[in-house]
Amino acid sequence: MAENFDFIVVGGGSGGIAAARRAAEYGARVLLCEPNRLGGTCVNVGCVPKKVMWNAAQIQQALALSGDYGFQAPPQVQFNWQTLKTARDAYVSRLNQIYADNLATSGVRVLRAAAQLQGANTVQVGEQTVQCEHILLATGGKPVLPQIPGAELAITSDGFFDLPRQPMNALLIGAGYIAAELAGMLHSLGSRVTMLLRKDRLLRNFDNMLGDTLMTQMRAAGIDIRTGVSCSEVVRAGDGSLGYRAAEKGAAGENAEDSGYDCVLFAISRAPNVASLGLAKVDIAPQPNGFIAVDEFQNTGAAGIYAVGDITPNAQLTPVAIAAGRRLAERLFGNAPPRKLQLDNVASVVFSHPPIGSVGLSEQRAIEVYGKSRVQVYQNQFVNLRYAVGAHKPPSVVKLVTVDPQQKVVGCHVIGDGADEMLQGFAVALNLGATKADFDNTIAIHPTAAEELVTLR
Repeated sequence: MAENFDFIVVGGGSGGIAAARRAAEYGARVLLCEPNRLGGTCVNVGCVPKKVMWNAAQIQQALALSGDYGFQAPPQVQFNWQTLKTARDAYVSRLNQIYADNLATSGVRVLRAAAQLQGANTVQVGEQTVQCEHILLATGGKPVLPQIPGAELAITSDGFFDLPRQPMNALLIGAGYIAAELAGMLHSLGSRVTMLLRKDRLLRNFDNMLGDTLMTQMRAAGIDIRTGVSCSEVVRAGDGSLGYRAAEKGAAGENAEDSGYDCVLFAISRAPNVASLGLAKVDIAPQPNGFIAVDEFQNTGAAGIYAVGDITPNAQLTPVAIAAGRRLAERLFGNAPPRKLQLDNVASVVFSHPPIGSVGLSEQRAIEVYGKSRVQVYQNQFVNLRYAVGAHKPPSVVKLVTVDPQQKVVGCHVIGDGADEMLQGFAVALNLGATKADFDNTIAIHPTAAEELVTLR
């Protein structure tokens, strides 16, 4: 390869592209290596297509409420999975091209090939060897299938977006946000959904109120959630359907085996995509969980090699990867003062049904950090005005976690309609160190769900 580069980015996902373009803005000569579709998990098999499916499910829920508001719907509203899939995939393809165009406009050279470290400052890209002073690893993560018999009969969240037809009787295994999101989407679009949870609740890494409330509402909606069930085998039944076997009965005494499913989907974990990077050649040893350790400025243990995104232990969120990549590029090529990620109050949303917004510490984590005597919690449950004129009355819940006499707000958690959109502003408040008094002194916007967070007593 004739060109010389200042910066090589291995991986064309959100973090890699953000770093590459920002570095190019400062005049760096940048090479980005990506053998697959540009945009990474978020654009292709994550945030973007997921949100499209969630929007479809939201439309279905609005149709279900339309009669309460005086609309007379046709006798039967038909949903066509293939129509939605075609439109969704076309939108993703447009985004792939937009990413390619933006990289070209920024002056980033893109090579559609896998890259592997060969030693200090050296990368093998396809059949070519390139040397560069600064190398960024940003190859993201991938979903994991368990090492059990029959696992090959199942799919992961990646496979969900390839489904040509809607599964009408789906089994989802997992308790995290991906399992909760996909289960809610499928159920809202008309599928029968069963979930297997190895332990007793959904969303164990979130505030307990959120997981408990979500599980109650999902069950009330008709999703069969079986707790205490650890799948030990996926089987093909005599009628051609799929099923599972478990080591023991669930907490409610469910059968240790079941069948009749047309889709089994594992959403149990994701793993860093680092196996083919050649880390041993530069003396980088991944952590036991596979992540590449980085310091607060994204430096790995090897000089001149950096990592961002889902291959690091930082929060596995697209905006985190983007922010890390941009700050790194600014530090390396923009003569900017050293900037690092501020990870204390990173907001996140679960596009479940109902949606969840969360920022800061959960109540249980706040007690671990500060001690129970220093923590005071404010919580309220209410019915969103959207449901005022109908018989269906799902509860929304808001919660503030505060500490010490000044009642600094260290956690803000919402489940219910609008949670996904309202949390961004409250995340700003937490990052500014807002107290409960600051919330109380803010005049409410009425009638909204968000006003419940500034009227808590």
